[in-house]
Amino acid sequence: MYNLLCIIFLYFSKSIKIMGVKLGKLLYRNEITFDSLKGKAIAVDFSNYAYQFLSSIRQPDGTLLMDSKGNITSHLMGAWSRFSNLITKGIKLVAVLDGEMPHLKHLTSKERHEKKQVAKEKFEAAKEQEDLELMNLYAKQTSFLTKEMVNESKELMEAMSIPVIQAPAEADAQMAQLSKNNDVWAAATSDVDPLLHGCKRTITNLTLSQRKKLRSGETKKINPELIDLNENLKILNINQKQLIIISILVGTDYNEGVHGIGPKKALKLVKENKDYDKMFQNLSIDFDWKEIYNLFENMKVKKDYKLKWEKINVKKIKEILVQRHEFNEERVDKVIQNLELGTKEFEQKGLSNWS
Repeated sequence: MYNLLCIIFLYFSKSIKIMGVKLGKLLYRNEITFDSLKGKAIAVDFSNYAYQFLSSIRQPDGTLLMDSKGNITSHLMGAWSRFSNLITKGIKLVAVLDGEMPHLKHLTSKERHEKKQVAKEKFEAAKEQEDLELMNLYAKQTSFLTKEMVNESKELMEAMSIPVIQAPAEADAQMAQLSKNNDVWAAATSDVDPLLHGCKRTITNLTLSQRKKLRSGETKKINPELIDLNENLKILNINQKQLIIISILVGTDYNEGVHGIGPKKALKLVKENKDYDKMFQNLSIDFDWKEIYNLFENMKVKKDYKLKWEKINVKKIKEILVQRHEFNEERVDKVIQNLELGTKEFEQKGLSNWS
């Protein structure tokens, strides 16, 4: 069952849609290999990944993976499987947790919550009809990440020698701060929002599955993709401020964007206009563009963090996974052996050798 669930997770994890700025194909991406990431420090948006885990690691009927006591373990399975695999590839991870949600995001969050409630009702209806296919479909849309899940995941990641930073606000802004300070080489997430906060590089598709499911049901091979901020600003012939304004025009987590304006049209508008106040007035928007811009430019971040990679805590890992949640001890031991080899180099090298 463990192996089957891992296969299901790796196969479907990249088909999950995560909200973020809708820049589409406007940005230039470079395919990269895992070998090119070896020895580099990469920040990961834990919440972003956790929702992928909760959506993809499920039983055939759509129910979450649980232990015999009914405790959900999908988030732990995901963090353990994906992060241990990345570490054994020589990638030095830093996990960033979301903090307080900006007030402008509450409306978006409320809408998502309402959609999940509708999906939950549809799931229950499908369950009554014993329709496994529909149950699985709607179940994936009902994922909620609880405080308990986050805290337990934090325990596990720290035991795996992954430094964890609690952001005061959005993880995207905190990862950008790590990047600006050259404490990480890039931020790994499924969207490009960290770029708007000034992150030097983002990486998408950071999963060893290397398969992506298309709407047709077919799959295609994928590799990690690197999006370099300065490279894109140069190619698009814009500055950082204009990139943020383009994002506001097409839609962010804080606004729905302007009807009828996509990435290409937004790019054209920011180049044709110099007075952005006047431009937004002419577009008859129903939001304060400057307030949204300020969130990307000046969001609160933690500056007194410390990054330290130590030996993995085998006792703690087994206490969480095996004793607390009944993971197979033999399989956990095999992964621990690989982790110990992967983290041994981390202990021998200083941060300057990795970032």
